[in-house]
Amino acid sequence: MATSFDTSVDIILENDRIKLRPLIVDDLNNLMPIAMRNLDLLQYSPKQVNSEVKLKAYIDKAMRQRREGSRYPFISFDKQAQAYSGSTSYLNISNDNERLEIGATWLGKDFQGTGLNKEQKRLMIGYAFETLGMQRVELKTDGRNLQSQKAMLKIGAKQEGTLRSHTVMEDGFRRDTVYFSILKDEWPVVKETIFEGIC
Repeated sequence: MATSFDTSVDIILENDRIKLRPLIVDDLNNLMPIAMRNLDLLQYSPKQVNSEVKLKAYIDKAMRQRREGSRYPFISFDKQAQAYSGSTSYLNISNDNERLEIGATWLGKDFQGTGLNKEQKRLMIGYAFETLGMQRVELKTDGRNLQSQKAMLKIGAKQEGTLRSHTVMEDGFRRDTVYFSILKDEWPVVKETIFEGIC
């Protein structure tokens, strides 16, 4: 039986450290300071957010994809710092195949290495398996982005392989894309070991 992720429903995911709420058009004002302080933040992403025009286009596309049912974008708020920290999304949602991707994730450099990303992933992976009933959560990154690949392995994802010359970047470069995944039957062990102590 296929899952039913209705992207029109507002979702809030939170714990003591972080709050993820649906991204809205007005969040341009909340994300602009992060994007402007970190101009190379999305150097390995197909689309950049390093100007007001580009960030607005990024948000508009995310909102359109949510309406179409293929994406669910969030803005992240660091409760400890009392500040917005970035954005992340459920992507490539396939109810028929009971899978989705977690991606389009970016955190300001002030929030990197603080454990915030791990808290975020715990909330999102847990919701995907335990509430949405997904069987597979995917993650992917640029083959050059070794930091991101290490982070995916650290949260218990299995590296599956590389799709060569897979995605065209903003500057015309064709990147290799490395895929990772976590399966539903792997989640209980990952949750109790990798995410021990994180609710």
